[in-house]
Amino acid sequence: MKKFMQEFKAFALRGNVMDMAVGVIIGGAFSGIVTSLTDNFINPILNFFTGHAVYTLTDVAGFASAFISAVINFIIMAFILFCLMKAINKAASIGQKKEAPKAPTTKICPYCKSTIPIDATRCAHCTSELTE
Repeated sequence: MKKFMQEFKAFALRGNVMDMAVGVIIGGAFSGIVTSLTDNFINPILNFFTGHAVYTLTDVAGFASAFISAVINFIIMAFILFCLMKAINKAASIGQKKEAPKAPTTKICPYCKSTIPIDATRCAHCTSELTE
């Protein structure tokens, strides 16, 4: 059972799966903005110009507030997802060890300041003998 849970954790917290889940959720939230834009701006404009409806200032304010509401809902959803992903990434990195810095493989020649292998005894560029 422990191995199954480790495999599931590796699958669920893999970058591609998390990115896809965030994309689906953000896409669903963005569809609310598109629907609100269509219902509250495009359709009333078309109805007004075709003569099917006449809108009062109260109606226009209602359309604008509904659209602003959809945008605010999207921003809140995106912020919650951002915070959730930060928490998931932090929790996933708790058990991991930090990589030790790798030992340098090159050094700088003190005479010509070019990069040379760390174990070189003579500089390949200026042919100076290295005592260090």
